[in-house]
Amino acid sequence: MSKNIYPGGVRIDPLPATAGQEVCILYSGLLANSGADQVYLHVGYGDANRWQKVQDVEMDKTGYGWVKVLPAHDLGTMNFCFHDSAQNWDNNSGVNWTIQVHNG
Repeated sequence: MSKNIYPGGVRIDPLPATAGQEVCILYSGLLANSGADQVYLHVGYGDANRWQKVQDVEMDKTGYGWVKVLPAHDLGTMNFCFHDSAQNWDNNSGVNWTIQVHNG
């Protein structure tokens, strides 16, 4: 895992992200530190105020936090945040997390 560290205990590898390739998101933030029994990645693409292709995906627990590897589907912006099974959310104080996806 590279040192692509974002606020709130989020790491992303690789950066920059390339469309069609896999991106690994590691989360060790608020929900992980509060003892969540399961963490979900809530992810979508496009404008930060109008996400498209939105999905919730179950993350896997590791010794470093919660991790999910998924393909970067579209060029442009990938937006994401996290929630647990009790519907507690970590959305980076309302601004979510965002990475740019390029075409290589």
